[in-house]
Amino acid sequence: MWTKSIRRSSEMSTWRGYRATAVGVDPRLGQVNRFRARNTSEATLRSEPHLVWKVLTDPDLLPELTPYLKRIEVDGDRWTWHLTRIPVMSATITPTFTEVMTFEEPTRIVFAHDAERTDERTGVEGHYELTPDGTGTHVAIDLEIWCDLPLPRVSRIAVETVMSGVVAAMGKRFASNMLRHLGE
Repeated sequence: MWTKSIRRSSEMSTWRGYRATAVGVDPRLGQVNRFRARNTSEATLRSEPHLVWKVLTDPDLLPELTPYLKRIEVDGDRWTWHLTRIPVMSATITPTFTEVMTFEEPTRIVFAHDAERTDERTGVEGHYELTPDGTGTHVAIDLEIWCDLPLPRVSRIAVETVMSGVVAAMGKRFASNMLRHLGE
């Protein structure tokens, strides 16, 4: 059973000092602000660690299991994630973002946004931890999604609430699809 904790940056404000941040002017969008949502979740699966690892590191399989994910392009350790249109308040975004992926087989997958991709307005930071648990695998996920949007900072709570809801729904559906794929 997956347990989830979704936090908006307002809930983390005393923890990390997060709040919607003015990130400048985008020539296409005008003034943009950065909004964040964080997903922490964990579960103990019946599947062996190498089987879970295989699913989480397969860029062809992940779009089949993940809502809104169209495809992943792989160029070495850089994975570019292409998502479908996602509604966020009065905006609709179609995120594409590049992550530097670090694979510490068979226990850890780290996501870090590619700092060279300053043109991208969405990114993810975080990791998956896989720990053997009897004949199964304990999976812990901690991911923070950020998005630069042409919305005012005053809309932070509403925007991050919507973002958290989308992230939670994506995570729940991904977990269900992965469990079905693993035969659990």
